[in-house]
Amino acid sequence: MPAGAADFMSLRFSTRELAERMRAPMWREEFGRRIVHVDIDPSSDVPFRAEATLQSLQGLRVLAWKGSAMRFKRSQTNIVDGDDSIGLIVSSPGRSQLSQRGQEIEFRAGDAIALLHSEPATVTYVEGLQFGLAVPRDALTARVTNVEDFAMRPISRRTEALRLLMIYLKSALKEGALAAPKLRDAIVTHIHDLVALAISERAPLGESSASAVIAARHSAAVDHIAAHFQDPELSLEAAAHCQGISPRYLQRLMASSGTSFTGLVNELRLQRAFTLLTVPHGSVQRISDIALEVGFSDISHFNRLFRARFGVSPRDVRSAGGCAT
Repeated sequence: MPAGAADFMSLRFSTRELAERMRAPMWREEFGRRIVHVDIDPSSDVPFRAEATLQSLQGLRVLAWKGSAMRFKRSQTNIVDGDDSIGLIVSSPGRSQLSQRGQEIEFRAGDAIALLHSEPATVTYVEGLQFGLAVPRDALTARVTNVEDFAMRPISRRTEALRLLMIYLKSALKEGALAAPKLRDAIVTHIHDLVALAISERAPLGESSASAVIAARHSAAVDHIAAHFQDPELSLEAAAHCQGISPRYLQRLMASSGTSFTGLVNELRLQRAFTLLTVPHGSVQRISDIALEVGFSDISHFNRLFRARFGVSPRDVRSAGGCAT
């Protein structure tokens, strides 16, 4: 696919419905040569299977795929497409191998590595989920001096900028933000900034005021809160500690999206409580038990917040659903 595609485009490809003998040839031709401009060969004898999603827009291509072990080879024949972007590959399971510029690098699960699409390269993947993105060279040369020198340098999964990049990407993909024209430019700019930091960073990012870092840390904080909101011990201080930032900085992150730590936690708890009150159960829970389950330790406080949020009491919601208290 051309590196400069102007409009958002999402493509999905799967071998699931194909006859087994057709899977590898179709994957090689339709996905490999026509879409991503590489030659693909299976690297194991097990029945071949693969599926992939490619999202492409001006300034960014994001590719996720899973399936059998395989080798991607971008040769002299492929690079005539003129794609001079910088690729970033993140390996999920096992160990992957990359060859470029006379070097052979093995990188571990969760680690990443940058490569140059304008030069021949071979990547061998083990079976499982893989992820990669491509950013125009110009976008990175404006942010990283001698960006080509950082190709073929493994980036540890513990690198803070890489962790934030992956969290930010996950959030953008989950919410479909790349397909939203009003959000697209800001998100792509943030991704360019985070890729540049991941490739070149050596020191911790700290409590940076850079918009890309703020956006990524906000996504990380929201993810953490969403995963732990039912814990009655969840606090601003505990969440900030887990994110490696100060409570004051976390407060500023939440304020940047028009909410607060307490406001988001309460909203998630109340929404969960509303769901539990309206979804039929084989054994109906007491309202007090639901309040405790979603993280409220004070039942009276829960009742007040619930009425303020929904305009009715928990008992009213349950009664409307035909359940006894």
